[in-house]
Amino acid sequence: MVDAAGLLDAGERLDAPQLRALQVERLRASLHHAYANVAFYREAFGKAGVHPDDCRTLADLARFPFTTKEDLREHYPYGMFAVPRERIRRIHASSGTTGKPTVVGYTENDLSVWSDMVARSIRAAGGRPGDTVHVAYGYGLFTGGLGAHYGAERLGCTVIPASGGMTARQVLLIKDLKPGVIMVTPSYMLTLLDEFERQGFDPRGTSLRVGIFGAEPWTEEMRWEIEERFAIDAVDIYGLSEVMGPGVAQECVETKDGLHVWEDHFFPEVVDPVTGEVLPEGEMGELVFTSLTKEAMPVIRYRTRDLTRLLPGTARTFRRIEKVTGRSDDMVILRGVNLFPTQIEEIVLRTPGIAPHFQLRLTREGRLDALTVRAEARAGATPELRDEAARVIAAAVKDGIGVSVAVEIVEPESLERSVGKIKRLVDLRPRSD
Repeated sequence: MVDAAGLLDAGERLDAPQLRALQVERLRASLHHAYANVAFYREAFGKAGVHPDDCRTLADLARFPFTTKEDLREHYPYGMFAVPRERIRRIHASSGTTGKPTVVGYTENDLSVWSDMVARSIRAAGGRPGDTVHVAYGYGLFTGGLGAHYGAERLGCTVIPASGGMTARQVLLIKDLKPGVIMVTPSYMLTLLDEFERQGFDPRGTSLRVGIFGAEPWTEEMRWEIEERFAIDAVDIYGLSEVMGPGVAQECVETKDGLHVWEDHFFPEVVDPVTGEVLPEGEMGELVFTSLTKEAMPVIRYRTRDLTRLLPGTARTFRRIEKVTGRSDDMVILRGVNLFPTQIEEIVLRTPGIAPHFQLRLTREGRLDALTVRAEARAGATPELRDEAARVIAAAVKDGIGVSVAVEIVEPESLERSVGKIKRLVDLRPRSD
């Protein structure tokens, strides 16, 4: 896909008019493909009073109905597929921790496009053919590991398929095999940093020069911590299995100013989370994607629940999304105040003696909701330092966000991790049936 000089590929060289023309052509084809081959879309379009022929411009897409995660679950497992089963070459699925998993399928061409987009992403992040890439995303039904793996190989890299877990062994592999690029969740990268220091090795002295981090929201404060402690460029990658997997959008290492959406394959919108109205460029809202080239499982106006803004392109013609630091379904309304886990992350990261790993636990005390922040202590933190950290975090939340929370400082590495990341929000409130 990329020539030996590492130049931009053909899609990245499109100017704005060429890109818009290609998007209209591919959008119309994707709408027709979904309508002709997926009963759900025929019914949904019919109820909305629209037909694929009604889409003549990109703005016309706003007339079409949304697709939600609930729609995918209701048609579990294969009801959203648009090609015969014998054309499916791979199946991935979400974890299904809050219900049935969402199952996604890929044709041979889908897998090729996915590899191209991840290869484009790695190159935009600073990777080059010939690099060794350490992939510490989980392999399996989760799209992270295999998506990163095949994209790195497509670019012409050597892949270390480390997967998640076995932290001490990960450090050994990085020290001995000397990769230049690592792909992992940002929270697990911080776990690796702690392990390097625990083993007495300076993490700034490794061969790594680029870290490509995704699969969970992370803040600028976390970027600064990783870059300072590891002496690397830390860049963001975005994706979700329902749309493809990692490689839907990528931050460019030369600017680090948001993620360029690969708009020749995925058309983005930002809508009001409540009304569904399409918002002007630059306004904060919920990110929505329509696939332009997917064969096995096209998605039309898929509501990601991720909150961000659409911005003009800088390092590429493609528009950017601001770093996703929250989800509409992760927002906690605590005694009338809106709170996101990333707001707590900013406070935890600047608190002495505390590792950048935390979890929020929602409970109900009488008629009122209560929130407990559980944060991991750094190794060697004294009881006095832990007590002071708890007071500092509680005060910062009260002063900065406007709510009172309980704070528990727990032992290092005691919070449960899944696919290398911590589940930030645990809702323990009694369910009302």
